[in-house]
Amino acid sequence: MNRRFTHVALAVALVAVGLVVAPAPLLSHCQIPCGIYDDEARISEMLEDTQTVEKAMTQIAELSGKDDAQSQNQLTRWILNKESHASNIITIVAEYFLTQKLADVAPDAEGYDEYLTKLATHHAVMRAAMKAKQNVGAEYVTALRERVQALGQVYGVHEH
Repeated sequence: MNRRFTHVALAVALVAVGLVVAPAPLLSHCQIPCGIYDDEARISEMLEDTQTVEKAMTQIAELSGKDDAQSQNQLTRWILNKESHASNIITIVAEYFLTQKLADVAPDAEGYDEYLTKLATHHAVMRAAMKAKQNVGAEYVTALRERVQALGQVYGVHEH
């Protein structure tokens, strides 16, 4: 009985740890396809994520010289927040735009050059988000914002 209790306690502890460290579920649009798309909402969400990345970068710079426990705690939280919001941008581009909105065009088909240009625009957003995750300079968030706005133009979304 004692050994069984230990195994159950261990299993409960592992589940609890998994719930704490497991990433939050990503809220992407469905891939049924349902035909319900809101490109403007997705661009708006990515711009909001970009704004959060920018705020996090500011806070990271402000807290990085402090060595008290509270500042270190907040620094860690801002770093994790920056990572999360930049990752969300990458996920939206991959799971919403690339898989559902950008139609594949054969290399010998009409419109292939336009397809490549659009594909490069999507890729530029993903790369800019990755760079914003890796760095804290204002130029990285500026580049990210510009790339998201350029992607919005591909889908007829006007600047916010």
